[in-house]
Amino acid sequence: MLEAKDLTKRYGGQVALDRLNLLVRPGEIYCLLGSNGAGKTTTVNLFLNFIEPDEGEVRINGVDVRREPVRSKQFVAYIPEQVNLYGTLTGLENLRYFSALALGHPLPRGRLLELMAEVGLDADAADKRVAAYSKGMRQKIWIAVALAREAKALLLDEPTSGLDPSAAAEFTELLRRASGLGVAILATTHDLFHAQQIAHRIGIMKRGRLVDSIEGAQVAAVDLQKVYLAHMRAAR
Repeated sequence: MLEAKDLTKRYGGQVALDRLNLLVRPGEIYCLLGSNGAGKTTTVNLFLNFIEPDEGEVRINGVDVRREPVRSKQFVAYIPEQVNLYGTLTGLENLRYFSALALGHPLPRGRLLELMAEVGLDADAADKRVAAYSKGMRQKIWIAVALAREAKALLLDEPTSGLDPSAAAEFTELLRRASGLGVAILATTHDLFHAQQIAHRIGIMKRGRLVDSIEGAQVAAVDLQKVYLAHMRAAR
């Protein structure tokens, strides 16, 4: 579903991403760990065609992102660290507006309320201005947009940053539900605990390279902090 082949990105003489090979299958949650500058956000930006690679390919649902950028975006939804909504509009109005942009037509109020309920927002939140929403509530609106458009893949950049434990747990459950529906999820994070709690696979990035990939049953069994710190302390 989400595939990178020998993906490379340079900025002048600096290599931001070095021959990344990555595959996230339908229903999988793949977390990318790494310090700032490791290449995590660059990877997400390449999938979204916000920037172009210097070498390699990136595909979403088999569609080459560079050659068919508009078509590739039909299959994916992006949830950034800070979700930008219109604060003067209500949650329902924001959901109506952004889902209409994604679908090409507005959804009826009943369906919008169903979507809000699916992501854990009650009826009272529907008619409340988004300026009064917490960060977690804003993220839920964006997930509701992804559900409305039936996105086959989710790209998330530091999704639990700034969330309290309760909101993080709710967000984790939403991702698990999306995974159960066959959605491929690629998330960047600094949160080792959250990654180990939710991921089917974990990749560790350093200086633009994928230096380790932890698969399947190893995710729960490994001492992730120890493995991560060993890579960060290594000379290369």
